[in-house]
Amino acid sequence: MTLPPLALYVHIPWCVQKCPYCDFNSHALKAGVPEQAYVARLLDDLRADLEWVQGRVIQSIFIGGGTPSLLTPQAMQQLLDGIAKQVTLASDCEITMEANPGTFEQARFQGFADAGVNRLSIGVQSLDAEQLKGLGRIHDPAQAITAAQHAQTLPLRSFNLDLMHGLPGQSVAAAMADLDGILALNPPHISWYQLTIEPNTSFASRPPQLPEDEILEEIYERGQEKLRAAGYDNYEVSAYAKPGHQSRHNRNYWQFGDYLGIGCGAHSKITLPHEQRILRCEKIRHPQGYLDLTRPLRYRLWQVEQHELPFEFFMNLLRLAEPIEKRLFTERTGLSLSVAEKALAPALEKGLMESSPSHWQTTPLGRRFVNSILDEMV
Repeated sequence: MTLPPLALYVHIPWCVQKCPYCDFNSHALKAGVPEQAYVARLLDDLRADLEWVQGRVIQSIFIGGGTPSLLTPQAMQQLLDGIAKQVTLASDCEITMEANPGTFEQARFQGFADAGVNRLSIGVQSLDAEQLKGLGRIHDPAQAITAAQHAQTLPLRSFNLDLMHGLPGQSVAAAMADLDGILALNPPHISWYQLTIEPNTSFASRPPQLPEDEILEEIYERGQEKLRAAGYDNYEVSAYAKPGHQSRHNRNYWQFGDYLGIGCGAHSKITLPHEQRILRCEKIRHPQGYLDLTRPLRYRLWQVEQHELPFEFFMNLLRLAEPIEKRLFTERTGLSLSVAEKALAPALEKGLMESSPSHWQTTPLGRRFVNSILDEMV
């Protein structure tokens, strides 16, 4: 087992309103964002986890939510300056912030860039006004288009547009119109993913009518063709990038790298090579509890058991389209290759995966049935 690269995730928990499909740890604002208190607590949170850095530099920072663009640029500057005082950032550190395309947030984009954010991830979700309304989004199509155009003018390394498909009542033509609209904006990176109904959401209690499987399949196939033709590489299940614009932060997750998580409900995954074990940690979820200075910030801390490691490793690596280096399994888990071969045996026998002396690779069939590969490991 060796020490993998390290990233940092920062969670901002507030939204203007909770979207009915969202199962993230987000909370509708009842008053203003207590940003000074929260930024101070985030920096306390990071300070308490410094032992887990183990001499590494931070390769990427992802500021997610919730809606991080509800913070002022001044608060973002304080946050990033405070982080840089506690840990060493790579000279080319990727710093991503999620943002809503509403006019209010757009006015702050330049300030976020000035504060050090060099990649925006903009939650468009759809360019259809009725779909946006049904999804609980507070922006309209024109604002989404303007936000993407604005991002093109900023001194950013890259930006991403989020787009959903398989929306309630959505036809193939409507889904393709949405995708064509996004492609016309020429973003360097697109996250194009299917709407799923998650437990403990408004949609779970009042499910909308989603398209039939045949329609979903056609949407996916035609969308793949469009994205390929436009020069996007489908390097991860729902991530598409122009050359040089893959998300470094997300790749670290999918390659079973380490990450510190600070903020409400944030998760960490930390490798301790000298102890031959991997830890996971979850922080207090609710903002009120998180901001309570009398309470410890770590809600749960546990060790990933050895028998769980093959599933955890492949659950991440199988999201990437590229071959999996066999050496990475031993380096990141500390287990022998024979353990991995045993876990993958059913998938290899069914033609879902192929094995070479140095790599494993999903077959075209396996790419479509990744969950089946993982199910065999449980």
